[in-house]
Amino acid sequence: MPTEEQSVEVTIIGGGPIGIELAAALAASETSYVLIEAGSIGSTIEWWAPGTRWFSSPERISIAGVPLVTPNEDKATREEYLRYLRGVVGQHDLNVRTGERVTRIERDADGFSLTIARSDHGVGGPAEEADAPDAATGRRTLRARQVVLAIGNMHRARRLDIPGEDLPHVSHYLDDPHRYFRRRVVIVGGKNSAVEAALRCYRCGVDVALSYRGDTFDPKRVKYWLRPEIEWLIDKGRIAWHPRTTPVAIEPDRLVIASVDDETDTRALDADFVLLLTGYVQDRTLFDQLGVECAGPTQAPVFDRKTMRTNVPGVFVAGTATGGSQQRARVFLENCHVHVERIARAITGAAAPWSHPAEYARLEES
Repeated sequence: MPTEEQSVEVTIIGGGPIGIELAAALAASETSYVLIEAGSIGSTIEWWAPGTRWFSSPERISIAGVPLVTPNEDKATREEYLRYLRGVVGQHDLNVRTGERVTRIERDADGFSLTIARSDHGVGGPAEEADAPDAATGRRTLRARQVVLAIGNMHRARRLDIPGEDLPHVSHYLDDPHRYFRRRVVIVGGKNSAVEAALRCYRCGVDVALSYRGDTFDPKRVKYWLRPEIEWLIDKGRIAWHPRTTPVAIEPDRLVIASVDDETDTRALDADFVLLLTGYVQDRTLFDQLGVECAGPTQAPVFDRKTMRTNVPGVFVAGTATGGSQQRARVFLENCHVHVERIARAITGAAAPWSHPAEYARLEES
């Protein structure tokens, strides 16, 4: 049986930037809270390839009133931002518990009972894909009157369900590009992650090929500073380009692709590695346990935009978790700061002691 632990007013589930920022707002109002994170803080950012840069500028992704200053006044790298998050948690002395996974939530007359187990990595990413957590290890119970789900939406890779997808040289995540030096890498996808992976691998001395179901790169889905470069490299034959194709099978040393117009029109591309960068889906387990209503093609949680409350009394949703599973991502860190302000006011009656420009709530990444 789980052992009973502390009781708090608010439990925040998810230790990404918005979860941390909300924890700082609750701490400032002297509201009792705890933030539970299955891995380390910023665990989704942690599984980005080393050296990956944010698409957004530093001022848009700073949180909790703490400026984000980068060494060259450039966009922050993965490593710089993780260091920044550690600094925010330390500066505000936040009650953050890492390596603890919420495996079940139950609602009763007095609030919520959360079952928590030890976790060796965050939710989602290559570590979880390779090693599912043991939810029965070290179980204990936490009581909370209110719960905030700041769980993100990149929990599982969107699988293609084709033969060979589980071969060891196949991944849904870009590793350090150095790993692929002087090797043949086929990347499947045509949005930001695939384009950036192709550019980084090319610069690292990799033989790169791109397979994409579209005719060309959508300017609304590929950042304006990436598209000219990838198109130039393709035009010059530096990166092999296979538009209007889709993968149908993966073999130990090649990827078989078919035309989207005629599935019998197939060809094989030599490949030492295959990167299936086709997006991610949200794990809705906690939503389902609580009875949170989800709707639409992305199965996004339904909530009150003034308070971020869901249909379940005492349950709020924040950050990219509000967007459901990715299709065309429209919810980013910079337009989620307003979620913190709304939840803080709904729970404490007071605004957070810092502010973000109102236009950030209306903008996509820049």
